[in-house]
Amino acid sequence: MKYLVPLMLALLAGCAATPHARRTDVLFWDQAQREANFRAMDTQYASNVVKHGIAHPLPSGKPITPVLEDGTSLDAYMDAHHVAGIMVLQDGKVRLERYGLGADAHARWTSFSVAKSFTSTLVGAALRDGAIHSLDDKVVRYIPELAAGAYRDVTVRQLLTMTSGVRWNEDYSDPHSDVAQMYEGRRVPGEPLLVTYMAPLPREFAPGKRWVYKTGETDLVGILVNRATGKTLAAYLSEKIWRPYGMANDALWLKDAIDGTEAGGSGVSATLGDYARLGQFLLDGGMAGGHAVLADGWLADATKKHADIGAPGRGYGYQWWTWDGGAFAGIGIFGQLLYVDPARHLVIVQLAAWPVATDDAQAKARGDFIRAVTRAIDAQP
Repeated sequence: MKYLVPLMLALLAGCAATPHARRTDVLFWDQAQREANFRAMDTQYASNVVKHGIAHPLPSGKPITPVLEDGTSLDAYMDAHHVAGIMVLQDGKVRLERYGLGADAHARWTSFSVAKSFTSTLVGAALRDGAIHSLDDKVVRYIPELAAGAYRDVTVRQLLTMTSGVRWNEDYSDPHSDVAQMYEGRRVPGEPLLVTYMAPLPREFAPGKRWVYKTGETDLVGILVNRATGKTLAAYLSEKIWRPYGMANDALWLKDAIDGTEAGGSGVSATLGDYARLGQFLLDGGMAGGHAVLADGWLADATKKHADIGAPGRGYGYQWWTWDGGAFAGIGIFGQLLYVDPARHLVIVQLAAWPVATDDAQAKARGDFIRAVTRAIDAQP
């Protein structure tokens, strides 16, 4: 009995310290909450740690000063769009590094859907390792709980390109949309809550016929990688990239506090420099520690257009947004960006806390910023 009271107090203290925010609350935080929590997601949600290695150096290069087409300065752009950090690498050298919102080089900022591109890259590693046999495998080979519904005939490739044909609503402003509800609802013992939500969704189109953006499907890709490799996404990312390439800081990968499932579609928090290092890892051909990490041909295949998104000159690859000129990007709501332009040996990272998840005006401004950087690079090689 003398040990019972201390034990109960310890358990209660642990419960009080456990993050308890609902996963979808993040969509409806106010501006102050966004700016405070985007740099401290581990205080709101459970997470796994991605262990870092010996830092890959990012030496200084020739500075650039981008100016937007309408004459807007970089400082004004950052202030207007609540930007927490910008880094530009060219040839592996830092040509621009700037912080806002009180962030600094040590701040871990959430990525939202930039994490989709992390998850895709781990598929490339799992293919090289033989843990995933083929992109033409049916998804149910790895997630058999989906066999009774619309996902039974969907391939891994169709999941990666978001062309499953399964009906989905990705409206971030609607609390009743799929993206707002996918982490809610009843739990089935031994089954990830996300799988329980996704399994009964109805088919809208034949598999492979239509692209529809679906965060829940990237979460399924994450579960597939976990099942195939027998490792958490955080552990696999650390083993394959974070340690051997030399990320300078630990990252975090959010997970379900009850079933432990990591969110493949929106769960990574990392520093500005380490996001840039991931882009450089890709420019370096997916090599880390002197070894190829990804399946042969993976990068070229993953970062080319596989699906038409209805925008001229643009497309969707394997969880990467693509441009016809060869550039590709991971893009996240509220202003996150990891942009890679192989022709210019260029990486652009933006971390932000936009006032809205996404809208045309914010997206246009981000596009203007990318063009301002490329103009500055071209003018000052």
